[in-house]
Amino acid sequence: MIDIEFCVDCTEKENKENIIKRAAEYVLSRENVRASVCITVVDEAEIQRINREFRNIDKVTDVLSFPAWDGGEYDLTDGFLGDIAICEKRAREQAQEYGHSLERELAFLTVHGMLHLLGYDHMQPDDEKVMFGMQDEILHELGIER
Repeated sequence: MIDIEFCVDCTEKENKENIIKRAAEYVLSRENVRASVCITVVDEAEIQRINREFRNIDKVTDVLSFPAWDGGEYDLTDGFLGDIAICEKRAREQAQEYGHSLERELAFLTVHGMLHLLGYDHMQPDDEKVMFGMQDEILHELGIER
């Protein structure tokens, strides 16, 4: 189950909710994971607060992921996978900056966050290559191009 909450006033909420849910569900299906995820769309002040409180980084960011597991053994076949926070304003700004739709940016941020919940990371060059390659594949499979 994908639970999506909007803690920010925005237009076309239903369209945004649909693209986020579609991307999240596709990642779970593709990775053969049955789990629930909570995705919250927030404003800049809230994502900065979350970033400061949980990561000691006092700045606005586009997406944050919080896996429900600690990196050890975890049953990814059922249960709660974790939380994702997406900053709607940063997504809008990045879509404009990169020259693609807001829907594409929201899908990208959702996929990025979902992969983090599944244990993927991009701290090392080899890991980045794998994770970013998967993001591109998933967006392509979803038919969401730049």
